[in-house]
Amino acid sequence: MLKYFSADWIFPVASAPVKNGAVAVRPDGEIAGILTEEEITNHGLDIIKYKGAIVPGFINTHCHLELSHMQGQIPERTGLVEFVRSIITNRQADGEQILEAMYNADQKMFENGIVAVGDISNQVSSKAVKQKSKIHYHTFIEALGFNPERAGAIMDHVKGVKQDFESLPASIVPHAPYTVSPELFELIRVQAEKDNAFISVHNQETDNENAFFESKTGGFLDLYKFLGLDISFFEPLNKTSLQSWLPYIKEQKALLVHNTVSNKADIEFAKAHNQNLYWCLCPQANLYIENTLPDVDLLIGEKVKITLGTDSLASNHQLNILSEMITLQKHKQVDFEALLSWATINGAEFLALDQHLGTIETGKKPGLNLIQLSADFIIESDKVERLI
Repeated sequence: MLKYFSADWIFPVASAPVKNGAVAVRPDGEIAGILTEEEITNHGLDIIKYKGAIVPGFINTHCHLELSHMQGQIPERTGLVEFVRSIITNRQADGEQILEAMYNADQKMFENGIVAVGDISNQVSSKAVKQKSKIHYHTFIEALGFNPERAGAIMDHVKGVKQDFESLPASIVPHAPYTVSPELFELIRVQAEKDNAFISVHNQETDNENAFFESKTGGFLDLYKFLGLDISFFEPLNKTSLQSWLPYIKEQKALLVHNTVSNKADIEFAKAHNQNLYWCLCPQANLYIENTLPDVDLLIGEKVKITLGTDSLASNHQLNILSEMITLQKHKQVDFEALLSWATINGAEFLALDQHLGTIETGKKPGLNLIQLSADFIIESDKVERLI
């Protein structure tokens, strides 16, 4: 028997919004169709109507479930270099505490209407949580190693972690340009091509990142010193970070995460070199760490594909995609329907889940969320009521 969900607005994403419409859903969550107000009346359907807007389930393309136990432990607005130092210094904790924090974070994401997550992992500790979760996870197993001589050994290690995640979707990815040597980038690319996998990489989170690649200056020098790493072998290319590393992955489908200081020349360079890029924004983490936001108007103007992420509870107060949308609407005045596409279908496309998730269409099982909007489509609350 079909179940009907009606609201002031239905936003299918794949088609125009429907005022006072309803979504017909089969018992297994599959969408059977969308009815207009007239069709509801003509069929004489007795439907309970919700106040608000019904939208598809949200896609979180960038999260670090492993860091959930670090909520509230790292001061805000210290900058990326100090943030990374704090993560390295403080991430160790009791195994049961870490596991419990991950289970709680997973449940919160489910309650916040998130149906799929691209999750960064450095070890296998999150596997049990993901196996039991109602959320679809794709695990990005992070490779870190700036010393070119260590590339082979590091790749062998992350291949072992990927094998530990067997039965769950996973791929090997670079952490960031400043922690991955060209040799390791090459091994990751070769593996991604072999597996037909998509990858994720932290990109241009701070001016220090560009300074390092352009002139071997900036705060990262202190970070390498803190880590006890000899980087005397590194010669700057006099190019920004993105323009230095992007050619290493060639045409591989990739998610560029944060992009806080990416400029017009960077974006034009990226578009010219790879047509399979998605740009992930994690605005609340950007404000938490660097107290700044990417040039969203520039990204929109360049017509790149944008997705949304939450980053971790080490750099955010909550894992809530709707809250990220509110931040962008408040600080960057982004149109609601654009934000909704970023939060749903674009993320589903990147994670190769768009046949089932991302839009309210017949035959899909996207999940349905109820949210509150003002008359001019301003999000009024970050509270999500998950309908299915």
